[in-house]
Amino acid sequence: MTVFKAFFKVLNKNKSPIILYTIILICFGAFNFQTNDKSISFVAAKPDVYIVNNDTEEGITENLVNYIKDNSNFIELDENELDDALFYRDVNYIVYIPKNYRSDFLNGKNPKLEVKSTTDAQASFEEMLLDRYLKVANTLQGIYQDEEELIREINEALETEVSVELDSKVDVTSLSKATFFYNFLSYSMLAGVIYVICLIISSFNSRNVRKRIIISSMNYQKHNRILLLSNLLFAFTLWLIYVIMSIILCGNVMFTNGGIIYLVNSLLFTIMSVTLALLISTIVNNKDAINGIVNVVALGSSFLCGAFVSVEYLPSFIIKIAHFLPSYWFINTNEIVKYLEVFNSDSLKPILINMGMLVLFSILFIVLNSVISKRKQIID
Repeated sequence: MTVFKAFFKVLNKNKSPIILYTIILICFGAFNFQTNDKSISFVAAKPDVYIVNNDTEEGITENLVNYIKDNSNFIELDENELDDALFYRDVNYIVYIPKNYRSDFLNGKNPKLEVKSTTDAQASFEEMLLDRYLKVANTLQGIYQDEEELIREINEALETEVSVELDSKVDVTSLSKATFFYNFLSYSMLAGVIYVICLIISSFNSRNVRKRIIISSMNYQKHNRILLLSNLLFAFTLWLIYVIMSIILCGNVMFTNGGIIYLVNSLLFTIMSVTLALLISTIVNNKDAINGIVNVVALGSSFLCGAFVSVEYLPSFIIKIAHFLPSYWFINTNEIVKYLEVFNSDSLKPILINMGMLVLFSILFIVLNSVISKRKQIID
């Protein structure tokens, strides 16, 4: 009981970093949620296009030109400055219609159109529009011999819209909020646990305290066992606080199958954080060095593994390095859950692998801690 009281007395003196990391988590979470709550509408932007028509503008050629103009922004340019216009992005796409295009098309020769583009998103969109027209026109050309009837059928086919109904019942918006919260939790949890546990252990490992423990009637193994349980209790309490915060901020999604995975995953990450903190506290006893260690371990892991910047925006070589860090496997599970609709053995397999990796990291840190502790005892 004496060790337990001493632990929480030291914890009370070092509560400031825990409060700080919790406030950061709440602030970033609330900011992200407000951003996601804003309604987002998609409006297709028409690309800027110029047409060089070397054929007579009639019949199928005229219909092609009208289709391009109707679905794009037709730009008036000097034909001698087309390359400059592309370079300066004054136009996204230039279509060259060859001479005798109309007659060659009607005779089934499948004439090719030459194009120049900026190869950006707008140019790609225009290419899709043009390919759509040409595929429909080439398909119908062998069916209808009359040019007017052919043009009419092409236009009717292009005007046909497909009704799409989304059957997915996954609340991606809510899951995205929860994913962001738990991804960022990896930083707050790792930093808070390492900072506090290292400070507390270093306090117990100070020369004067160790002498008092040695001459006391308490068994040293019992002392270490109580200290370990105190660390686990602290980490579990911190995890519980963060879980309650996630329920308040993310809502009912935390009571779904995905929410349960977030909770189990974060609990395993919390246990791993404790084992890592104990390993670091065994290696380093200098209180002044703890701040630097927290920055290297917690901040470094968060940047490399996708807590601050989404994994999809990170270079491939960074992702390869991140595989050697526990935070990567924790965050990877959160990202999988965000789009997980069906829960079965196949869909849960990568999640179980990620959780297994967290368990392996925990075992690894425990083994390393045991080995290093024994060697330090021999040296002492």
